[in-house]
Amino acid sequence: MPDFSHELLHHPGLVAGVDEAGRGPLAGPVVAAAVILRVEDCPDGLNDSKQLSAAKRAVLEREIKARALCWGLGVASVEEIDSINILWATMLAMTRAVEALTQDCAHVLVDGNRCPQWRWASTAVVEGDAKCLSIAAASILAKEARDRMMVEAAAVHPHYGWETNKGYGSAKHLAALREHGPTPLHRRSFAPVAQLGLL
Repeated sequence: MPDFSHELLHHPGLVAGVDEAGRGPLAGPVVAAAVILRVEDCPDGLNDSKQLSAAKRAVLEREIKARALCWGLGVASVEEIDSINILWATMLAMTRAVEALTQDCAHVLVDGNRCPQWRWASTAVVEGDAKCLSIAAASILAKEARDRMMVEAAAVHPHYGWETNKGYGSAKHLAALREHGPTPLHRRSFAPVAQLGLL
């Protein structure tokens, strides 16, 4: 289970955890979250969002927002993903998430193996969402925010099953792409969309 060992390593000063959701889907934005937790008031049960049920994530999202020192979200659009590629769009979303924090941080812990090029001291932590409580909290906020976006988008584009697949390339999603073609929310730079010959 994640703990505060990475955060405490970088004290004194506030330490933020950052994670993203939505690097792999064929449609929709990439969303990042940044969270500065209070060590003395941390919600119980924080973990990698992928290890939690939807019901548990929803409860923890509310607790994180209520009890964290501060939190922020950052989004990179489909247009930005197609323009600068998913890696740099992810870095952009992470930067926007940290910029959205209402308090500045002394250090940022980033899930993954590289950090954005930004003004903050930072450390990349591979599988950080399973090791660092701040990154775990960020993973929950990012996933919940993006999932809501895709459920809302499914109401506008009902053929693709986004309410369940969240834009990932499920069989239903790919079949709908072949039948109905791409929407403005589809990532034209992603091979499964481009290779269908629908553009």
